[in-house]
Amino acid sequence: MRKDKLHTTLEWLRRSTLHVLFAAFLMVAGYLFATPNPKLCATTPQIRQLDFWLGNWSISNPGTSGTGKSKVYLLLNQCLFVESWDNGKGHAGQNLFAYSADDRTWYGMFADNEGRTHIFNKGKVDSGSAEFDGKSRGPEGVEVLNRVKVLRNGPDKVEQTWEKSTDQGANWKMVFRGEYVRKNQ
Repeated sequence: MRKDKLHTTLEWLRRSTLHVLFAAFLMVAGYLFATPNPKLCATTPQIRQLDFWLGNWSISNPGTSGTGKSKVYLLLNQCLFVESWDNGKGHAGQNLFAYSADDRTWYGMFADNEGRTHIFNKGKVDSGSAEFDGKSRGPEGVEVLNRVKVLRNGPDKVEQTWEKSTDQGANWKMVFRGEYVRKNQ
């Protein structure tokens, strides 16, 4: 009789342990595979500060001929800003910008059809202005500091500048200045 009671108790413990482990598995799986909040980026004020740049743009570069074009749009539940651009002369690329809520920092990446890539690991965005900084290497392996600024100059005008420094920021050289004018939709 005592042997049966011990066996029953052990069987109850085994089943209870299995139920607890299964419940824990479901809780962890629910957390790992939970549907992300699709409105998180749409309602995060820090992210929405770059919305002034969204749209279709004509780009002119003072001192040069021709007009480029740019389209700035959102992906990934409005978390990622993508600029697809073309200078009108065969040079094209994409720029990606996103805000990390974890460390409260903006990040960016530039890539073009001439094999250039730049990472911007430090950015700050305020309503109507954005600045992204990052390091890269020049053709001879020299470290280059890059600084890209996007400034709102009106409801339908934006200016983007790109500066480079090869002396740790003591001197800066403007390598691009684009005047963006919003296209009529």
